Amino acid sequence: MNIGLIAHDSKKNLMQNFCIAYYGILSKHTLFATGTTGSLIEAAANLTVHKYLAGPLGGEQQLSSAIENNEMDLVIFLRDPMHPKSGEPKAEEIMKKCDAYNIPVASNLATAELMIKALERGDLEWRENYK
Repeated sequence: MNIGLIAHDSKKNLMQNFCIAYYGILSKHTLFATGTTGSLIEAAANLTVHKYLAGPLGGEQQLSSAIENNEMDLVIFLRDPMHPKSGEPKAEEIMKKCDAYNIPVASNLATAELMIKALERGDLEWRENYK
């Protein structure tokens, strides 16, 4: 399965820790991330990540395009809804596209953990038939 990973600046450390904690599950799938987040995940969790450009440099649009082309099976976007910075990926656009194209999306740690455990159980295998 293809998993998209995005994190606002204040959540990048949380994304690293998430990827370390769920290394066993994530390592069995193909990971995609915006540039900075992907580099941080690779360094912290020793996972292979296909990196798009940094979010403000077009990585958000590249991930959006992958969603529109039904190339993502799950998106985890750890966002900071209380203190977003200008130039950070816009969660509303990513989430709107995931909704439009029926891609499961998690926007916080609690939901991300539920989605990863569902992935491990095989609950997202329906995506293979949806493609």
